[in-house]
Amino acid sequence: MAETSKVVNGGDSQDLHSLLSSPARDFLVRNDGEQVKIDSLIGKKIGLYFSAAWCGPCQRFTPQLVEVYNELSSKVGFEIVFVSGDEDEESFGDYFSKMPWLAVPFTDSESRDRLDELFKVRGIPNLVMVDDHGKLVNENGVGVIRSYGADAYPFTPEKMKEIKEDEDRARREQTLRSVLVTPSRDFVISPDGNKVPVSELEGKTIGLLFSVASYRKCTEFTPKLVEFYTKLKENKEDFEIVLISLDDDEESFNQEFKTKPWLSLLFNDKSASKLARHFMLATVPTLVILGPDGKTRHSNVAEAIDDYGVLAYPFTPEKFEELKEIEKAKVEAQTLESLLVSGDLNYVLGKDGAKVLISDLVGKNILIYFSAHWCPPCRTFTPKLVEVYKQIKERDEAFELIFISNDRDQESFDEYYSQMPWLALPFGDSRKTSLARTFKVGGIPMLAALGPTGKTVTKEARDLVVAHGAEAYPFTEERLKEIEAKYDDMAKEWPKKVKHVLHEEHELQLTRVQVYTCDKCEEEGTIWSYHCDECDFDLHAKCALKEDTKANGDEAVKEGDSESTDGWVCDGNVCTKA
Repeated sequence: MAETSKVVNGGDSQDLHSLLSSPARDFLVRNDGEQVKIDSLIGKKIGLYFSAAWCGPCQRFTPQLVEVYNELSSKVGFEIVFVSGDEDEESFGDYFSKMPWLAVPFTDSESRDRLDELFKVRGIPNLVMVDDHGKLVNENGVGVIRSYGADAYPFTPEKMKEIKEDEDRARREQTLRSVLVTPSRDFVISPDGNKVPVSELEGKTIGLLFSVASYRKCTEFTPKLVEFYTKLKENKEDFEIVLISLDDDEESFNQEFKTKPWLSLLFNDKSASKLARHFMLATVPTLVILGPDGKTRHSNVAEAIDDYGVLAYPFTPEKFEELKEIEKAKVEAQTLESLLVSGDLNYVLGKDGAKVLISDLVGKNILIYFSAHWCPPCRTFTPKLVEVYKQIKERDEAFELIFISNDRDQESFDEYYSQMPWLALPFGDSRKTSLARTFKVGGIPMLAALGPTGKTVTKEARDLVVAHGAEAYPFTEERLKEIEAKYDDMAKEWPKKVKHVLHEEHELQLTRVQVYTCDKCEEEGTIWSYHCDECDFDLHAKCALKEDTKANGDEAVKEGDSESTDGWVCDGNVCTKA
């Protein structure tokens, strides 16, 4: 075991037999029960595939790995060994039956556990590449296969460096043909299935649309893009869009594409993943713009189209400078009416269902609260916000809060709003879309603060409420400076470091921490903590500075001598559009 660990960490090499065998076994198995001697793998590159039938990402990755294996195994010395994480032999057998490679026998759980520990497997699917001496070649086999497929063989650092250099060269020398033409294809397709030669697109401004038909952000963006595309065509602009579909379901692709006015690569075109990597795709939808010379003009104009429509065309640096000036003027001219009045929609709802005119709110400090009942972080934050709202209202009647619902139905909206003491935009109100765009709401809960003139004071009011409560009102920079000065003054006489009996391993350092839970009293704390970064340990000042504390040799501070400063995916803190 110690020798094998050396190998994994880049030490002396050893035979593969020591890595994959056990005292009772010198073979691996195929899914038909055939036993294959481990020594027969000498001279080959080996992929150790840590996977399990119960794992969704594994189930999706395995077919891709099978394709790569089938392409390589008959041409070069490449083999894969399945190291199962399944919990019963039946699941192992069903899953292994889909695999054309070898496996550590399911019954040898000791060897499987040893390999898990040896290669520090903390998540699956996990593919580790080793040579026939058991020496680690590449520990990110899953990422490599997903990105490069069989082209990455033999998966060595030298090969990966070569691939990176080729990619950098391709970006420098990019043309429309280098992007869209492959050795087996020099065309794209129209919605009716006709082949359109790439040569017909040369000299045009091209938008490469990376999209997934079933993804909510894509379905929301597509109608806006159709409108944008149609207007440009009506204006006879030399512009075309080519869809680079990342769908894995052909029926979904066909149903989506046949209703669109633009062109596309073929479904499941092998160059799609290569293009995603070439343009360093970070999200979908992404619309990459290529100029008439085939060079990248902009890496993603989806947000610009969402905000400005055809005004953003042709997406040149000069055009974006114009848009920046337009946005600046818009921000300067912003009023409460410009944000919240749209035609006959000139009101919000009060708690009794009555319409409250926007004109009656002019001159007040306003909070705009984007939230939803289905969102756990929202349900956690709302009670805190209710408390803060009531405290501010007691001090200042010239204050109000407006709830903008992201709920999925009227019933959910009604139930959630019944817990709130403030105003609300009616459920399903069309103004929600423009407000979300104005404040660039990417996740909820989100809280924006407006001043008496209707201009935006901050889009980060949620963090300020969490950190300072009602003390943060009216959320201006001036108020925050006052708060900072107060907290700096509060800690002025406190020791910078303390030792405490509850955490004798390390000294605790006086640290600014926005929100934490005290490890002594288990109550929430804010701003100042006696903190150990290494152990993620926190104490309130009131809990740290007591008689059982040794404060760098200074006299202990007795209790009471110091002041206390007590589409959607949710990660516990925020729900973002999935």
